[in-house]
Amino acid sequence: MTPARRVLSLVLLGGVFVMEGFDINAMALAVPRLEGALGLMPASFGWVFSALLIGLGVGGALLAPLGDRFGRRPLIVLGCVAVAASTLATATASTTTEFLVWRLITGISLGACLPNVSALSAELAPEKLRATLMAVVSAGIPLGLAAAGLFAPRIVAGSGWEGLFIVPGIAAALLAFALAFVLPGGAPRNEGKGTEPKGKLPQLALLQSPWLLPFAVFAAILSLNAMNLYLLNSWLPTVLPQAGLSLDAAAQVAGVVQLAGLAIGVIASLLIDRWRAGPTLIGMFALMALCFFAIGATAPNATRWTLLLMVGVGGASAGGMVLPALCAYLFPARLLSSAVGVGVLVARLGAIAGPPLGQAMLVNEVSPQFFLAAAGVPAVLCALVALAVPAALAVRKREESTASRERDAFA
Repeated sequence: MTPARRVLSLVLLGGVFVMEGFDINAMALAVPRLEGALGLMPASFGWVFSALLIGLGVGGALLAPLGDRFGRRPLIVLGCVAVAASTLATATASTTTEFLVWRLITGISLGACLPNVSALSAELAPEKLRATLMAVVSAGIPLGLAAAGLFAPRIVAGSGWEGLFIVPGIAAALLAFALAFVLPGGAPRNEGKGTEPKGKLPQLALLQSPWLLPFAVFAAILSLNAMNLYLLNSWLPTVLPQAGLSLDAAAQVAGVVQLAGLAIGVIASLLIDRWRAGPTLIGMFALMALCFFAIGATAPNATRWTLLLMVGVGGASAGGMVLPALCAYLFPARLLSSAVGVGVLVARLGAIAGPPLGQAMLVNEVSPQFFLAAAGVPAVLCALVALAVPAALAVRKREESTASRERDAFA
């Protein structure tokens, strides 16, 4: 593969993540507009939000592994085609059941596609730049979330709420066409085959000593943060208008906080690389909690709340970038992909709980201050779990030191 084609492939793969971020935010931005257009109450959409996450889990578990056998390109291209069809179909929905079905299909399609996008990004990246390029590619998600919020007022003004699904649907179709011609074909090379004993699943090692503590810490923080992230991303455009913001202003705030999350994620990643992981995560989650509690203690104010949400919601978004980087420090290379894969599955369970939790609060007509202050609780729990990060990091150091002494003894 030529360098130019390699770069173009990585750019297009990043575009898939941008499309995903836009698509995820489209439903949240459409919901507060559907009451007037279709007579559908926002509080009835909790499981519609969760349907996408359930689909992501199903597609990731059942379909994405086919990429290891048949190659990444077919799964990515066909996944984008299916996303295009289901997202465009969502624009024709008129009942919550129809929205739920189309979002479930969209989630299954994304679940089949995205793990292969991540895997192919790693395979195409130079070894010395692998982690950096993977982070850059995955940064497309917050960029897509931000773009949806910032451009939603113009899209809705020109095409109605349906435009929020037409735009990512067309983008997915164009990406599928381009990726079919640019991506390399063939099954991936099975590098490192035979590093694990036959018949032993590496996933099982995560649930046994000595890796149980690091995995428990990683999975707990990832799950709690995912619950908070999808609680906020799903309902923020609905809750902020109840505090006096217009629908357009609420959409733009939802976009701005994602850009803040991108900046926070970069800073936190650098601190984890060059300073200490434990204090970085404790400080980030504690600051998030303080911002949410500050919102709960103050009267609505667009400027003040936007600044606080940039740290609170932005921090939750940054967690999705930072925590996989932490995984690379917690586990050896032979367990890394298994730790990330199983951790993401656990995180989906937390994420699925977020939208129904928000729905329950809306049904009970809690105030916007209470709703946003409630997001401080998972942030506090993340900070408390992060206290165990130094002990979790010490496990790998201890195991590597023991292995080194054993090698020296046999030398």
